[in-house]
Amino acid sequence: MNKYFGLFVCLIAGTFSFAQKKQLTLSDAVLQQNRAFRDEQFNAFTWIPGTDSYVYLSNNYQVMYQGSVKKTEPEQILTIQAANTALGAQLYSFYGFSFRNADELLLTDGNNYYNLNLKTKTGSKLASVPEEGANAEFETTSGSAAYTVENNLWIVDSKGEKIAVTKNTDKNIVSGQTYARSEFGITDGIFWSGKGGYLAFYQKDETNVKEYPLVDITKVPAELMNIKYPMAGQGSEQPKVGIYSVSDGKTVFITPKGAKDSYLTNLSWTPDENFVLVAEVNREQNHMWLNQYEAKTGNFIRTILEEQNDKWTEPEHPAFFPLTNSNNFIWISERDGFNNLYYYSIDGKLIKQLTANKFVTKEILQSINKGKEVVFAATGTSALNTLYYAVDMNGKQRCLTLEEGTHSIAINEMGTYFLDSYSSHAVPGKVELKTIAGKITKTLLTAKNKLAEIAIGASDIGKIKADDGSVLYTRLIKPSNFDPNKKYPVMVYVYGGPHAQMITNSWLDGANLWMYWMAEQGYLVFTLDNRGSGERGFAFESQIHRQLGTVEIKDQMKGIDYLKSLAYVDSSRFAVHGWSFGGFMTTSLMLKQAETFKVGVAGGPVTDWKYYEIMYGERYMDRPEENQKGYEEASLFTHANKLKGDLLLIHGTVDDVVVPQHNDALLKRFIELGIQIDFFHYPMHKHNVIGKDRVHLMQKVLDYIIEHNK
Repeated sequence: MNKYFGLFVCLIAGTFSFAQKKQLTLSDAVLQQNRAFRDEQFNAFTWIPGTDSYVYLSNNYQVMYQGSVKKTEPEQILTIQAANTALGAQLYSFYGFSFRNADELLLTDGNNYYNLNLKTKTGSKLASVPEEGANAEFETTSGSAAYTVENNLWIVDSKGEKIAVTKNTDKNIVSGQTYARSEFGITDGIFWSGKGGYLAFYQKDETNVKEYPLVDITKVPAELMNIKYPMAGQGSEQPKVGIYSVSDGKTVFITPKGAKDSYLTNLSWTPDENFVLVAEVNREQNHMWLNQYEAKTGNFIRTILEEQNDKWTEPEHPAFFPLTNSNNFIWISERDGFNNLYYYSIDGKLIKQLTANKFVTKEILQSINKGKEVVFAATGTSALNTLYYAVDMNGKQRCLTLEEGTHSIAINEMGTYFLDSYSSHAVPGKVELKTIAGKITKTLLTAKNKLAEIAIGASDIGKIKADDGSVLYTRLIKPSNFDPNKKYPVMVYVYGGPHAQMITNSWLDGANLWMYWMAEQGYLVFTLDNRGSGERGFAFESQIHRQLGTVEIKDQMKGIDYLKSLAYVDSSRFAVHGWSFGGFMTTSLMLKQAETFKVGVAGGPVTDWKYYEIMYGERYMDRPEENQKGYEEASLFTHANKLKGDLLLIHGTVDDVVVPQHNDALLKRFIELGIQIDFFHYPMHKHNVIGKDRVHLMQKVLDYIIEHNK
């Protein structure tokens, strides 16, 4: 009797302990993942130039602290109120600060730039960009800022003088803005040379690009907002690179050596600022030339290297110069199947292939040891990791971050120490100071599991095989009260597109917190990274060429087969949800696998690739006239008559990425077929529904699935 009484007490205690856990609300899951439940961290950690000291910010970015490798405890050195008093400014926070040198900070509110001396606590305004200015880039040496107003490029110097770099009255000629719709790794349009003597910028002629109509309903009456949107097979941007000389005020232009609508990508300055390197890619995106131009004249010097591939060539990183006194550079290339590092002389000689890894290099961080070594991020031992390596100019490689997981590091200017912030499936987060050899000198933070008191379930990471033998990673989230003797419905969350990886070796395994909320509603939430998704190498990623939505669906159905093999899965209750490419995949699965999925919710879906933009669409599908069969098979219109389950389509009314024509045209097709579906607009939202409205979105999505998947 005592034995059973003891067991009864344990059961009661366990039940009481479980009952004490808080229930996660959907609002908190959506809004608080990056707030209340965010991993603890050192905000805006920055090394002080030339030292082993560093600064970081408080959680609200209002207070700056200084620490050191040698000091035990950090100390508060500056508040935003003190900074504003010294500068006569009204900065809201230190967000976006940087060091000009060991003693001076560069601070900005987005339009005004200030210099603050940390020792004397004095400072001054350096430059001001007008309120209508955008895309501002500050040049540290001269104190000048370049910016755009509408379609033209301006500079304001340290004396407050405004200089019009371009004066185009034709609104089709756009200078200083991002080019090629941010493809090829391009996110900026303005590039100062290292010494500030020149300003390079993208210029695009959009005359041949058709306008797409969006409507601003905040005006009375509503107003038309036309955007330039180059759809596959139609007229494209025609690029130039302008080079403005600060000393003489003259601008020269670089144009493509091939067709006018070729792409000029991944611009970089040589350290001596005498030359610009530009990767030119033909519109077919199967041939790339890395070209060298003289900065003063814009004259073509030589083609340093070129690459071809019958599927695509896709430079995503500019040339990297490990030495400040040499124009020799490192190029990241996927030519052998994985992104690796190649060391070239400026005259085009391959000095050394530095890495020959059978895993993906993600980016180069910086050079260390006086340019003798280069530090780069890569997947390393597992495709789910982000690790950091150093390689010398002879190709000798070493790993700096030995722990499995997802790392982010910051190396001091001298290359002697680095901050390592990482998490993994089992580690909520750690922040450590390490020597450049990887030895831990100080643990700054061991993060607590902020979800420990919340009732959420577990995430299982697994592997299955694709038809070609490729390993496919899976993530299965179960409810906290999971019972293997019960049958559970499944929601498949899918993206599946290029350059994306849904499953990572990080805290929460790359999942959004709302997925754990959904699991608490009595669901299993499943995700699979199919062929075509990111960080797996060219052979894995390029199988989608000319046939989007084919191998991806085969792989997703391998995941369904795996789920059906689990005794606790209710195979009659599969739901699917995704956004953007995931919206395309969601609707494709609802149509092409209509017997499998009972309900789907597709947000911002591509419905026909002929409506999508040139730079992305033509890379993966070629032009519509070149791949008529592929476009037809991928089109959701082709398969619309197969729908059997309940489908909700969602779109932002001013989506400038996947324009509303995608969903509107599919709706028209369903109406023509006499098929009833559900549809919801988010007025004045672009491609992603953000802010507090995102709670409304996720409530709409998940309620629909729960209601229709009974």
